[in-house]
Amino acid sequence: MLKTTIDYLFYSVLKLPLDSPSVEMANFFIYDSIKILLLLFSMIWVIGILRTFVSQEKIKGWLGRSKGVGNLFASIFGAITPFCSCSSIPLFISFLKAGVPLGVTFSFLITSPLVNEYLVVLMIGFFGWKIAMLYAFFGIFIGVMAGMVLGMMKLEKNLAADIFNAQYAETPAAVATYKNFKARVLFGSGEAVTIVKQLWGWVLVGVAMGAWIHNYIPQEMVNTVVSKAGILGVPAAVALGVPMYGGCAAIVPVAVVLFQKGFPLGTALSFMMAVSALSLPEAIMLRRVMNLRLVIIFFAVTTLGIIITGYLFNFLQGIIV
Repeated sequence: MLKTTIDYLFYSVLKLPLDSPSVEMANFFIYDSIKILLLLFSMIWVIGILRTFVSQEKIKGWLGRSKGVGNLFASIFGAITPFCSCSSIPLFISFLKAGVPLGVTFSFLITSPLVNEYLVVLMIGFFGWKIAMLYAFFGIFIGVMAGMVLGMMKLEKNLAADIFNAQYAETPAAVATYKNFKARVLFGSGEAVTIVKQLWGWVLVGVAMGAWIHNYIPQEMVNTVVSKAGILGVPAAVALGVPMYGGCAAIVPVAVVLFQKGFPLGTALSFMMAVSALSLPEAIMLRRVMNLRLVIIFFAVTTLGIIITGYLFNFLQGIIV
């Protein structure tokens, strides 16, 4: 219905040829922008309502459980929190201050930017539900396994000595009370509005980049780049993604267009994961609360998990696509 309306606007009202590359790019941009923003608002609203039923103290209690179980809870919690790699760091610090084990907090820090409700919505819209669900599973799996590995390495001594000082003190949060379901609905809608306000620019930029690549990057050139990279395509994509800091709302449209242009599925997804989960701003912020050795170890373990996942998606591409 929406796409038909946009086609009518261009062809019947504006008298523009639908097969023109510029018109196709504008059509792609308008349709996908509206679709994504509506899906984002709806999903974040629902998740916001669900989160009102779980207290922060209860969440911290789950995260402090035995090895493996705590990592799983941390990764799941990261998956339902709408944070990018940098905005996850204050909560990462608050978990450390609350006595949550370092490896468990890393599970949250890794999964939070990799998997969240708006990313899943974007991937369902662009890639389909099978790839989206499989991606969410492996994103959580990376967080659990990488967090467990980092936890077993006993790296607490690498945290900054003043991490628990006053300047990082956690502000006691007021206990939210919801008198009725309407109050919970209002909280969810308020959170959805706030997050969409923060993300809409990234969405438009990402869709615009995707629309441009989709209509102006020659298929032959993409195939040449992919064929030259060969078996090293996945690590090359990860290396290219790290300097390109951005949220998944911006990079998913780019990843799907790269896939449509000939990139293997795992290569496109590993690029997206690197952009969202491994960023230079994140490294700079983490350097303030831990030494350089721990920052490097954290990035190395996460990078390895992303690369393995990328190769696995490439292997499974013929089955799930």
